[in-house]
Amino acid sequence: MSKQEHFSLKQRFRPGGKPVGRSAMWFIFRGDRLLIETAQQQTVIVTLPPGPRGLRPLFTRFFGSYAGSDCFVAEIEATEELAAGMAAINLRKLFGLVDDDLFTLAGRALQILHWHHEHRFCGRCGTATIGHETELAKSCTACHQVYYPRLSPAVIMSVIDNRRILLARSPRYPQGMYSTLAGFVEPGETLEEAVRREVREETNILVKNVEYVASQPWPFPHSLMIGFTAVYAGGELLVDGEEIEEAAWFSADALPLLPSKISISRLLIDRFIAGQSSTG
Repeated sequence: MSKQEHFSLKQRFRPGGKPVGRSAMWFIFRGDRLLIETAQQQTVIVTLPPGPRGLRPLFTRFFGSYAGSDCFVAEIEATEELAAGMAAINLRKLFGLVDDDLFTLAGRALQILHWHHEHRFCGRCGTATIGHETELAKSCTACHQVYYPRLSPAVIMSVIDNRRILLARSPRYPQGMYSTLAGFVEPGETLEEAVRREVREETNILVKNVEYVASQPWPFPHSLMIGFTAVYAGGELLVDGEEIEEAAWFSADALPLLPSKISISRLLIDRFIAGQSSTG
């Protein structure tokens, strides 16, 4: 697998456009929780339309096609009663329990749902927006401004100093867990500049040799994580105390509690571990 394909769908996804009326997959949310079924100790995403299940959708939207199936997202009331055997679950908790492609498609659907909630009215004139006929977009009926799904680019990076990796703790992390540094890209900034700035702001460390590794859609709520490695170039470790509460250098044989394999942060850490193993 090439480095660009770590989090890619196995088959081509065609966003937007119009449904072609073949088979369909539905991703139904109650609030921001996805509907699933549990049977015979297996977890299955509910992919049938809401109507036959007796569910009353508040919102539906076609968002693309994948592997011969039209893909739809739907939202039901937060108080909607579910049939026996059905449940609504946080999408993060489904990683590793369902097919990787279904998990990724559900993430796309969740991002469309967030976009729907955030763009019901035009940000320019305040008029209600309507769905675009041919594109995955919303348009204003008054001033004709067009709004596409929001995407927030963020850099995430492993900082390496010979046989050590720099890991940090955010106050929101589970007790004892450390991860790589990350942060959103500022307007007018290159990705490499963002890497250097975020590391300096959060830990007082300077880095060099910034190199791209991989990217990952992160639908919590609408980020695109762009992963890099960087090499320590100087500075004394000093955390900012806001975004980061603790940071330290770790060797591959003495790592703390790490993020799950759902995330690109774990990919970067595992890549460091593999590199240490190959060099003895």
